[in-house]
Amino acid sequence: MGKRSEETRQAILLAATKLFSKKGYEAVTMREIAKEAGCSHTTIYLYFKDKISLLQQLSMPSLQHLYQQLKEISSDESIASAEKLKAMSRQYLSFCLENQNMYSVFINARSGRVDEENPSLEVNQIRNMIFKELINAVSECLEIKDSETALAYTRIYYYSLNGILTTYAYMHESVEELMERLTPTFDLMAETFILGCIEKMKKGES
Repeated sequence: MGKRSEETRQAILLAATKLFSKKGYEAVTMREIAKEAGCSHTTIYLYFKDKISLLQQLSMPSLQHLYQQLKEISSDESIASAEKLKAMSRQYLSFCLENQNMYSVFINARSGRVDEENPSLEVNQIRNMIFKELINAVSECLEIKDSETALAYTRIYYYSLNGILTTYAYMHESVEELMERLTPTFDLMAETFILGCIEKMKKGES
């Protein structure tokens, strides 16, 4: 790819990022992206066959990095299971706050079921791999053997994480300031989740 072609490709990616972050993935058309990038609506298809291709080009590098970070924490045998869950919570929240204008696109646009075995979209494959790391951490922490139970509790945990993001995603503090100020709260959320789930499971056994 020549220099001019690479510049056009980057301009399209930047335009898509701007429009997706402003209007949301579903509301934006390829024609709008082409106009924002300064190219024709036919030229854009020389670089990206459709909007899903654009989504994947934008999302995959960041999601793969997040997956590797979570996997590294999950596989660290020197960390107690509860501390792993806290660390993974902090990593996920930090990632989303660092990408506050795009994290919803990265995580949710064209998403499928988290329990789907073989998603057709590559972006959903990596999303499900990320969720699987969370399932593994929750299962280890709560000593859950049943996969359906682990999935249900992980969904609750995931809803809690995203509830936090809804509250803090648009604060006018740096990510570093937010994480320093709120990490005790994030850790308390994880501890409360663990204790609540343990109590719930005990009641189910009685």
